[in-house]
Amino acid sequence: MITFAWILQLIFVPMLSPLCIGIIRKIKAILQNRQGAPIVQPYTDIWKLLHKDEVVSSDASWIFRYAPFVVFGVTILVGASIPLFASFLQNTLTSDLLLIVYSLALGTFFLALAGMDTGSAFGGFASSREMTVSALAEGGFILALLTISLIAGTTNLFAISNAEILHTGKLFLPVVLAFTGFCIVLLAETGRFPFDNPATHLELTMIHEAMILEYSGKRLALMEWAAANKFLIFAALGANLFFPYGIGEHPTIEAITVGIVALMLKTLGFCLGIGIIESSMAKFRFFRLPDLLITSVILSAVAIGLIQIL
Repeated sequence: MITFAWILQLIFVPMLSPLCIGIIRKIKAILQNRQGAPIVQPYTDIWKLLHKDEVVSSDASWIFRYAPFVVFGVTILVGASIPLFASFLQNTLTSDLLLIVYSLALGTFFLALAGMDTGSAFGGFASSREMTVSALAEGGFILALLTISLIAGTTNLFAISNAEILHTGKLFLPVVLAFTGFCIVLLAETGRFPFDNPATHLELTMIHEAMILEYSGKRLALMEWAAANKFLIFAALGANLFFPYGIGEHPTIEAITVGIVALMLKTLGFCLGIGIIESSMAKFRFFRLPDLLITSVILSAVAIGLIQIL
């Protein structure tokens, strides 16, 4: 059963992440009185790109060619190293809090390098913006996870999701504050409103899209797939670390099934929230984004202070 759970753990993120993107697009379409594409459209897009030829700039180095594999590989590794539907899995090698944070930062680093590698003006300014947002979001990300780490008394994410104190609700207020800060970081790291517009190539709005503008074919498919994986990773972290209700605590089919259903329902909540946000507000000006990210840091810092008081 443990082996079966690990196999599911490994394939869960890449298998279901495009569906999350399709659900968000469908929710936005409904809220905007449009029919929209089917929720399985991202799978179709990735499949189509995997069968297309590629055009690679003559100025591109090995960084441009291999960055998609690094970025996609990082999301697979991180997806297999976080609690998705089971907390009974023991992983002391790659599931440490800081290791997850900086593994994701490694993927962002190679993504930014790839954006600059071809010498494109679009790629250069997008990489600059991406690294600025990522640097400002890192503090809020670490402090939000540190809050629940202090509550649980461990930095292992599987142990945190299995901590009884998170189930009792004794420190509910600090958890909610840290979760709010984490949600701001989620929007920043996954390129959603109000930080970025994932559905446009306009110069004034795009960050992520500009970095992958030079990609085509299979490498573009990997970049798009990796972006979807990253969203599901952040959604799973928010769902199972801050509110680990329903996660499987015992190696049984019933516990795993309940854990998968619970994760999918909580992820659907994230998709619904993002769909509402992106349909009800405009993208912020770039120079307003630091204020929002500093708010994330402050909320998590206040949560850490409340832990000491409570």
